[in-house]
Amino acid sequence: MWIANSLLVFVLLLTILDALILFQNKEGINAQRVLPEKLSNGDENSVKIDVRNNYNFNINTKIIDEIPFQFQKRDFLIKKNIESGNHSLFEYILEPKERGEYSFGNLNIYVNSPIGLVSRRFAFQKDAKLPSYPSFIHLRKYELMALQNEFLLGGIKKIRKLGHTMEFEQIRDYVQGDDIRSINWKATSKTNRLMVNQFQDEKSQRIMMLIDKGRTMKMPFNGLSLLDYSINATMALSHIILKKGDRAGMMTFAKKTENKVAADNKSGQLKKISEALYNVQTDFFESDFGRLYQDTKYHLNQRSLVLLFTNFETLDALNRQMKYLRGIAKNHLLVVVFFKNSEVHKLLNINPENMQEIYDEIIAEKFEFEKKLIIQELRKYGIYSIYTLPENLNIEVINKYLEIKARGIL
Repeated sequence: MWIANSLLVFVLLLTILDALILFQNKEGINAQRVLPEKLSNGDENSVKIDVRNNYNFNINTKIIDEIPFQFQKRDFLIKKNIESGNHSLFEYILEPKERGEYSFGNLNIYVNSPIGLVSRRFAFQKDAKLPSYPSFIHLRKYELMALQNEFLLGGIKKIRKLGHTMEFEQIRDYVQGDDIRSINWKATSKTNRLMVNQFQDEKSQRIMMLIDKGRTMKMPFNGLSLLDYSINATMALSHIILKKGDRAGMMTFAKKTENKVAADNKSGQLKKISEALYNVQTDFFESDFGRLYQDTKYHLNQRSLVLLFTNFETLDALNRQMKYLRGIAKNHLLVVVFFKNSEVHKLLNINPENMQEIYDEIIAEKFEFEKKLIIQELRKYGIYSIYTLPENLNIEVINKYLEIKARGIL
């Protein structure tokens, strides 16, 4: 018995010693959560944790960050051994699926000494808040695309320009490969060497993006709603439009039009669009295209490229709104953007093995055929369309804008 009692006393003394060496230093560790200024909705955002060990011995740490409830991640845990006097930098990824404000709780760090019998809890940065804005992380990648005038989806292809629908820039010396139709013969005769007119893309063209926030845009794919995909695409396209020297504007609509940002290319325009889109939510109403037609007729008094983000599942749904779409298309170049159903699209590529799968494939083909009829109906009235998977939306709308600009049909 005396051996057991001696062992118990030894463990108690060791526990007291462990507690003393952990709690004698009031600032045993310093830690800081390094957050970005804002989160990019639908993208991977990096969050870093910087921990410094102020003890004169190595410590074992367990880091539990109380991340926002929207992520539903309750098993967050990072374990790390940190040497005395050293810094350690930890990194994890957050991918928000909705816009708005995200609140962090405590940054909890549990510290053990080499003895390991007692654990001390440190808490830092309680109640930090971070806004989630429409996607902005990949804007640089899309900017590079636009500057190169290349279309990267499905390989690189270039669009042939139809005539000289461009602004005159300058007269310069002819170099091999220049279009001989651009030779300026008067300047050539004066300088006694070949001179050509150089043109640049027309600028200050108006591009307006109309975002449907009715009930059909609440449909989710990969965690993001069609409304969120449309908002992210509007941000990406607005960035390209402004880089090209054109004027970008937008507004949302359902029962009425809201969040209006007039088409402009002044500095700060992208931020103005981002702020307008920051907290847009669907209101589950049936969208009023008649009201949209009236407001576009009133607010858009100059010919513009209008991209309408909406979703039509059936030809009947389109026909109910066709007279309003035709009304908009009379005064503007209208592009209707609507979506492929990712789940239905998967059913088209399976090899059915039983009767149920055969039925599913037939129904999927019916839905796909209905969408093709919608495209044909729009084309009949001179309305352009983009029919795309939600995840490809950004690249598709940028492609269409660059194509229209290259062809000079605005």
